[in-house]
Amino acid sequence: MITVYVPRDSAATSVGANEVAAAIQREAEAAGVPIRLVRNGSRGMLWLEPLVEVTTGRGRVGYGPVTAAAVPGLVAAGLFEGAEHELGHGLVEELPWMRDQQRLCFARVGRTDPLSAEEYVAAGGLTGLRTALERDPAEVVAEVTESGLRGRGGAGFPAGIKWKTVLDTPGEQKFVCCNADEGDSGTFADRMLLEGDPFCLIEGMTIAAHAVGSGEGYLYIRSEYPDAVATMRAAVDIAYARGWLGADVLGSGLRFDLFIRVGAGAYICGEETSMLESLEGKRGMVRSKPPIPAITGLFGKPTVVNNVLTLASVPAILAGGGAAYAELGIDRSRGTQVFQLAGNIAHGGVFETAFGRTLGELVRGYGGGTRSGRPVRAVQVGGPLGAYLPVSRFDLPLAYESFAEAEAMLGHGGIVVFDDTVDMAAMARFAFAFCAEESCGKCTPCRVGAVRGVEVIDRVVEGADPDANLALLDDLCELMTDGSLCAMGGLTPTPVRSALLHFPDDFTGHHKEATHEPAQGA
Repeated sequence: MITVYVPRDSAATSVGANEVAAAIQREAEAAGVPIRLVRNGSRGMLWLEPLVEVTTGRGRVGYGPVTAAAVPGLVAAGLFEGAEHELGHGLVEELPWMRDQQRLCFARVGRTDPLSAEEYVAAGGLTGLRTALERDPAEVVAEVTESGLRGRGGAGFPAGIKWKTVLDTPGEQKFVCCNADEGDSGTFADRMLLEGDPFCLIEGMTIAAHAVGSGEGYLYIRSEYPDAVATMRAAVDIAYARGWLGADVLGSGLRFDLFIRVGAGAYICGEETSMLESLEGKRGMVRSKPPIPAITGLFGKPTVVNNVLTLASVPAILAGGGAAYAELGIDRSRGTQVFQLAGNIAHGGVFETAFGRTLGELVRGYGGGTRSGRPVRAVQVGGPLGAYLPVSRFDLPLAYESFAEAEAMLGHGGIVVFDDTVDMAAMARFAFAFCAEESCGKCTPCRVGAVRGVEVIDRVVEGADPDANLALLDDLCELMTDGSLCAMGGLTPTPVRSALLHFPDDFTGHHKEATHEPAQGA
């Protein structure tokens, strides 16, 4: 029987994937061709969605972007045989975007039915968990430490050190919490993994539970991800039925119960202590540190808090060994990161690769430059609190250390592209306005500083005593960086300072007066 894949990922369904799937089923029945229609996750080439794949003797052949109206013609032209067509792209695995990736975290995303336990196991699922359950918790922690895995949520803190702290902290009850409150601009990898390979995250959280001695876990998902919530709830039910969760995980004697909680739309809950407050039924507000969550976390108990990509990397580490994982990457940036290309980009999507590729390789080489066809002027890496980088910094290696040296950060791996029509003074103003809107309000530097920042930038752009106001802006940025309780206020000056450093003319009006001719090959 011929297998046809049509993504069920939110990005694909938003552009008609459900209608395409229904049309393919109708045409197959009308033609008398028996097919197995699988709703897989997205391959991450979002410019080709909906991407339809058909199994052939050569491999999976892709067609896209496909519309429901195009399906009858595709079927008549030989879709089910993998025939050539103007929408055809050949073997999906041989496309440069797919071929050049090193997929560990996203190894199964797009390849399997996300809610098929059988396909998950057949594609290597549970290998890491079974390996972990055969070892003492301390050995599992040591393996994760050796891998060099660092938190993929933004701060880049070594996961093994965090786990060891929880393991070594006495306590009858401990928790494992996964923060899936993915709110950074240009980021969608968490959502794609939750929708495309939910069992991988369940496996990673269960390994963490065994490693630190936890019997209870919470997955905190942002409310704007209803499809991810539904997929994860279905996956958790399947995992319980299979004995992958519950009182006796895989017959090992480990008890681990996993619960899903949905956020209420607060960006600040991407910060770990705000998320813990929300999980406890309180308003999402930042906690003072110390104590750290690893010692005094959820309900005052020792708690592992990692994000989706961190925990989803763990099964591959246990399956292949920490040393093998650590061989990928450069410096202290080990393993792979799932980068997300967004904004004014010709080819947007997810690209998982070992640390060390340059920013320019991703934006120009794989992203294809801007969608508008105009020259790239700036990219923001690391969400709304990340630095704006000019094209002159495209040689920057994608690694924690090199970005830190450039006074920037990788964050969650989001890369947002802007062409030469962008007003960087307006983008700097947006950083303050965003902080003013999303601040939890607990500390004065963040709560008041963001509002004052908008006012000062407005005065600078208006030309009102620019030297004095620029000096005031610098003082304000320093105060927010040093005095804020968390990264919300502490990092807000980063995009402001980078815009001032690399694009000073935008603040004086010179850039607005310039004219730019459209250019191809950005």
